[in-house]
Amino acid sequence: MKLFKSFTYAFQGVYTFFSRDSNGKLELCFAAIAIATGFILHISNTEWIAVLLCIAMVISLEMINASIEKLCDMVEHNFHPAIKIIKDIAAGAVLVSAVVSLIIGLIIFLPKIFIQLK
Repeated sequence: MKLFKSFTYAFQGVYTFFSRDSNGKLELCFAAIAIATGFILHISNTEWIAVLLCIAMVISLEMINASIEKLCDMVEHNFHPAIKIIKDIAAGAVLVSAVVSLIIGLIIFLPKIFIQLK
């Protein structure tokens, strides 16, 4: 029963994130595009693993970033230089993962797209 409650809370967190966070909605759209593109271009199993890990990494870090931002806003309602640093670092983690994921996506998809265009 305790395990079931834990999963219920976790699913509620995922639902809350995607229903309330604009960055989460945008990243979900990018994830859907990447998945659809993977099906269209018939990427390999290894490429699927890379794409899915990138999606999971970016979305998970965005969820953590959103949580950190909400916690910081609860702790300090006004501008505070230390809170700004915390928020900037969390946002930077998302940015790094998104840029690396974009590069991986380009490595996987661009050659297949060029082959299709020939």
